[in-house]
Parts: sequence; structure tokens; C-alpha cells
Amino acid sequence: MRRRSVRTAPETMTTAHDFSFTKLDEPGEINLADYAGKAVLVVNVASACGFTSQYRDLEALYEAKVGKGLVVLGVPCNDFGHQEPGEAREIREFCDTSYHVTFPMTAKVEIAPRDRRHPFYKWVAEELGESSLPRWNFHKYLIDKNGAIVGTFGSKTAPLAPDMLDAIKEAISAQ
Repeated sequence: MRRRSVRTAPETMTTAHDFSFTKLDEPGEINLADYAGKAVLVVNVASACGFTSQYRDLEALYEAKVGKGLVVLGVPCNDFGHQEPGEAREIREFCDTSYHVTFPMTAKVEIAPRDRRHPFYKWVAEELGESSLPRWNFHKYLIDKNGAIVGTFGSKTAPLAPDMLDAIKEAISAQ
């Protein structure tokens, strides 16, 4: 799909770096502040979706760009078609055996229900509006080095699509 370019106003106090996620299968948190100075591609993922094969390209993207300043962050979610029903161990096993995923993965979160929505996605809705939230699995947000949302890509946009690669290149090289 088409890239929708957005940017958080510099005077905004809150950035993506203010949020954290619980790790998928080990104790601790993934603090987005730890990725300050890097671009981050946040993707809500699911193991039983028609787009699940995007894991392959997400891993290839991560392997190719992690040394250049890109982090891919997989965020499992069962809200869309109940396509991520497994527990953490099952999700990890699926990702490891099916796609050899090495990029960071969070614990499963909720996005759709407003009252239980993960704080990162509440912030996305505040920054970009409710219509910018994922409507399905494998929706992608590109976060720049300063924690601003600089792109949002729908589920149909492949991780290695030219417009996504251009946006990532720009986010990595921006000062």
C-alpha cells in the first residue's frame, strides 16, 4: 500500500521513547528509549494470518539493517481475527522454527479495545487519530531516531516494498 508520511511535532512532550513492552518469553521490558538514535519498525504480528509469511521479510530486513541503525519489533496481538491465540512459548517456538526470527518480540498486547489498549497504541491514536490504528495484523509504524512516527504502512505493504525501504533509509540516515 501507500506510505503515509507523518511526523510528531517537535514540541510534543511524548515520543515513542516514552513507552515499553513486556518481553515475549523472558523477564523484563523492552524500553523503546533504549533504541534512541535508531529507527524502529513496530509491527503487530500474528502466527495464523494470511500475512504471516511477512515474518520472513521482516527477519531479512532486520538482519540487513540492524547494523545500520534499524530495529524491527514484533508485537503479537490476537485482536484481529483471533490469529495469535498462542501463549508466549508457542509464539516463540513458531517464530523460531518457521521463520528463524531474531528480532525483538514483545508479549502479546491488545490494540482494538480502548479500555485495554497498550499505551503505545493509545499514543499512536492520540498522535495520528483512531483511524491510524491497525485494522489487521502486520500493520507497521516507522519510528525515527528521535521517537517520532515518520511512516505508517498497512498490512498489505510488504516489508521489502520499495516505499518502505525508502522510508527506512531516510529514517536511518536522518540527523
